[in-house]
Amino acid sequence: MIIVTGGAGLIGSNLIEQLNLRGHTDILVVDHLKNGQKMHNLADLHIRDYLDRDDFMAKIQANQDLGHVSAVFHLGACSATTEWDGQFMMRNNFEYSKQLLDWCQRVNASYIYASSASVYGLGKHGFSEQRHCELPINMYAYSKFQFDQYVRSLQGRLRHQVVGLRYFNVYGPREAHKGSMSSTAFHFNRQLQNDGICRLFEGTDGYANGEQLRDFVYVADCAKVNLWFMDHAHVSGIFNLGTGQAHSFNQVANAVIAWHKQHRQTDNRIEYIPFPAHLKGAYQSYTQADISALRQAGYGERFMTVDEGVSAYLDWLNRV
Repeated sequence: MIIVTGGAGLIGSNLIEQLNLRGHTDILVVDHLKNGQKMHNLADLHIRDYLDRDDFMAKIQANQDLGHVSAVFHLGACSATTEWDGQFMMRNNFEYSKQLLDWCQRVNASYIYASSASVYGLGKHGFSEQRHCELPINMYAYSKFQFDQYVRSLQGRLRHQVVGLRYFNVYGPREAHKGSMSSTAFHFNRQLQNDGICRLFEGTDGYANGEQLRDFVYVADCAKVNLWFMDHAHVSGIFNLGTGQAHSFNQVANAVIAWHKQHRQTDNRIEYIPFPAHLKGAYQSYTQADISALRQAGYGERFMTVDEGVSAYLDWLNRV
């Protein structure tokens, strides 16, 4: 059996889709479906069972026998960067992850978990998997950073695979439930549908209007990386998961506009709005994953470009 926590989320549901394509259906999904809209991400997938997060953790803490588990993909977390309840974040993200890691070691299961590029903070010291690059600036980032530190403290004592993947800006199918936290491609598409205008932030931190840069990575590529590690259970470590190439928000908006021009024959434009005052000094104006460690580990697949990813996403989103 394979366990996917956060299985109704963006990355989790796309990972399950890829597992299904491989013929895997013996899958236990763990999630928290208080937001019932997330069920749409599971409705067309094949799984064996579902457990609420709290029920699952109760079974883990009681050391209940769940049968043979070959791998756990731990993607469940509170990912809101605006959540400042530190006690909640550390219990939900940090303690949960620790207990699940310890359990995986006991039952001889691979443990592939979601870290985050947010651990790099404003990125002033780069984006490689080194301690001197890491300076989280919100509670979400700190919870992820501290778990990475916990994993590092166990180096040399872990008996089975443990992999942390630091996701950069993930976008793609099955993210509508995220609301305001959905990707820019999702929001630009909706804006064009509503009134034909993509709204981008004006320049900040020395960047021109819409020229802030992020490493946008398509969710299907993220699923492929997860499966590669499952297939290579001898490989452990903490790795960046991005394309290794930053692109501007203007480029994303223009890719969305190009798709609409081709498929909808609409005349669209970009409008720049004032940069929010509350984000000044707390906004990543530039991210670009250093993926040399991932390549050195043996992962050789290419990543989709922004133009390719946005086109594939909008084909799915608008069901062309």
